[in-house]
Amino acid sequence: MSSKKMWSGRFSSDTDEIASGFHSSISFDCRLYREDILGSIAHARMLGKTGIIEKQDSESIISGLRGILKDIESGIIEFSGNDEDIHMNIERLLTQRIGEAGKKLHTARSRNDQVALDTRMYIRKACINTSGLLKSLMGVLTEISEENFDTVMPGFTHLQKAQPTTLAHHLMAYCEMFFRDCMRFGSAFEACDVMPLGSGALCSTTFPIDREMVAKELGFSEITNNSMDAVSDRDFVLDFLYASSVCMMHLSRFCEEIVLWSTGEFSFIHLSDSYSTGSSIMPQKKNPDMAELIRGKTGRVYGDLFTLLAVMKSLPMAYNKDMQEDKEALFDAYDTLSDCLTVFTGMIQSAEWDFANMRRSAGLGFTNATDAADYLAKKGMPFREAHETVGKLVLYCEQNKKAIEELDIKELKSLSPLFEEDIYDAISLDTCVEKRSCYGGPNEESVKKHIARMKEFLIQ
Repeated sequence: MSSKKMWSGRFSSDTDEIASGFHSSISFDCRLYREDILGSIAHARMLGKTGIIEKQDSESIISGLRGILKDIESGIIEFSGNDEDIHMNIERLLTQRIGEAGKKLHTARSRNDQVALDTRMYIRKACINTSGLLKSLMGVLTEISEENFDTVMPGFTHLQKAQPTTLAHHLMAYCEMFFRDCMRFGSAFEACDVMPLGSGALCSTTFPIDREMVAKELGFSEITNNSMDAVSDRDFVLDFLYASSVCMMHLSRFCEEIVLWSTGEFSFIHLSDSYSTGSSIMPQKKNPDMAELIRGKTGRVYGDLFTLLAVMKSLPMAYNKDMQEDKEALFDAYDTLSDCLTVFTGMIQSAEWDFANMRRSAGLGFTNATDAADYLAKKGMPFREAHETVGKLVLYCEQNKKAIEELDIKELKSLSPLFEEDIYDAISLDTCVEKRSCYGGPNEESVKKHIARMKEFLIQ
């Protein structure tokens, strides 16, 4: 392959060898090969239809590009670092294969709008794939939830036991988070779904191109409105990185709870051996390393977002080479999130739950105290006064090492004459859950409605 740069006409000496390697992006942007070729095929077809190049040349270019795509996917093409990036590599290969006609492909096009097109196409695909992984996880969570409407467990605030809830209610809280993640990736898709080709380097082109034709062939909903913005915009990459960061944050929160729940102090969940590791020195250990790694990798994806924010913060119009730094951050975030979603889904699907421990834990820590206060309020006591009364009741229980339900009616009446025998049913764990029947709460019918909504979304 020739060592001559395809842009070398203006230069009188070769690029320094170290500088050439520093400048090259083929080591990572090679993964854009498919988007680049499909974009080039659409561009070549448009050039032929509009008469900008001969139809025969257009057909030759399209045939050559399809052959290159087939050979790349067959693993018989090795890219050259001398040609800097995937765009130059493919153009060089095309010219070598079909001759002079290959040199006409870049008519009415710049690498600036070419790379913007490739990246938008790549992120559209990434959004679809990521949403698919999220839906798979949400499907697993809804399945587990449907089996655990009556699995009582403690709910926490400030990492202190607060009120009883159910495993179904708790897991569906995360399902709701992942639903919002799907919405964010949907918005990121829409941000990408605007076709920039035809913007040229920054001021479009003097050739009579048909941008709508190219957009239609590539499946874009619309075309960009301003050529300078089109080549210098990376907001759509930031949208994807932001959606990825928030999704990783949700996974990290879930992993934090799994790490806690798998300890001997909680013993709510037992992770499969397939998703756990051991210790090199302590033979008894079974560590939740997958959950911990996902939690740790969250910072990595945050870093990808901040990398591009920092790159873009002071760039003048229009394209600047700094923007090449978007690719590694994008690819790393996508790869990391995809791996984490896949591993997490397998980990939670194969886990076993200790229902007895969860219920036992829910019965400790006065999680039914709010229900005792509600009981008094329903008897006519102002809630603030009821709150104070039950606070004193809890203090009495702590001093006497008893749970509220272990007090006899005489002890209860010593704090308020409104207490009657029906208090014991009112503060049972099952009642505490089932009486919270307004939509969004842990009541079985409420959670069933939530699951039904999620299932409707998952089949779309």
